Amino acid sequence: MKLDRGDPIPPTVEWRRGRVRMVDQRALPQRLRFVECVTVDAVVDAITSLTVRGAPALGATGAYGVALAARTIPSRRGVRAAARRLARARPTAVNLAAGVPRALTAYEAGGADAALAEAERVAAEDVAANRAIGAFGAALLRDGARVLTHCNAGSLATAGYGTALGVIRAAAESGKRVAVWVDETRPVLQGARLTAWELARLGIPATVIADVMAGSLLASGDVDAVVVGADRIAANGDVANKIGTYPLAVLARRHDVPFVVAAPVSTVDLATPDGAHIPVESRSPDEVRLIAGRRITPEGVAAANRAFDVTPASLVSAIVTERGVARRPYVRSLGRLCAPAEGVTPRP
Repeated sequence: MKLDRGDPIPPTVEWRRGRVRMVDQRALPQRLRFVECVTVDAVVDAITSLTVRGAPALGATGAYGVALAARTIPSRRGVRAAARRLARARPTAVNLAAGVPRALTAYEAGGADAALAEAERVAAEDVAANRAIGAFGAALLRDGARVLTHCNAGSLATAGYGTALGVIRAAAESGKRVAVWVDETRPVLQGARLTAWELARLGIPATVIADVMAGSLLASGDVDAVVVGADRIAANGDVANKIGTYPLAVLARRHDVPFVVAAPVSTVDLATPDGAHIPVESRSPDEVRLIAGRRITPEGVAAANRAFDVTPASLVSAIVTERGVARRPYVRSLGRLCAPAEGVTPRP
């Protein structure tokens, strides 16, 4: 995928000189550095270590990983095994399990060059989808809106532009005045580290808050909308997203504030009927015990670390996709928007 030289945020993941190159998100905001993967093992490690994260970004990364396998592994059996490892690297993000088979199918039909071409298409389609999401979502925000967001659903979580931050970015680009409350997002601080970094680069006013302050802001009337991304959306509209999203939706409903989810249709999993069937990843307890490598809990005390929670569809005001805005009942509206593109007419 070609770099947009006018974008202040570099591509999250791309193919460069026979390698999968990605922003090392663990180093931000202190340092912008890149990791270049020359083996499938390195790509899998980058996914599991959160060097790269965000459902749409993982879809593109998985596809590029297959392209890399096609060039570095001599047998078809080996490439297929590598694809299985890539697809299973993180279980909750449905885009990863979608991007990998696309590139693998292209490889089976046309070889390594076809796999790379398909991976490039996955990345380019994601950027185009995110820009469309931004346009639809921006229409939901008034001029002067104060938006609360959680985790990072910006360029760094996608192949470019962003989903939830894409909505905010598009609103700002259209001339609307927008200010953002940024949840720090414990335990890995994707909001404080990544979302705040992106918004600073974009020149959009942002204020980082402790996660526990969100309820107070909603109660005092200082939030006009909550806008978040998603890692998987079930057919009924239940939404899996970064842990801490569900309580925000409960608080937003209590204070009559719209709770909006922004995600491409590739994140909608119509084969999963509801949130109870979404696999929820648990990560290392050390992510809770440590901050910046320094232990904050007593030795011997247990820690739990669910990476995601599931927000019931009943708490979701709207789901913004590149094909339009879905509203309840989501079984019907998501089914319509996820139908083959030729039969879909986007509607705001």
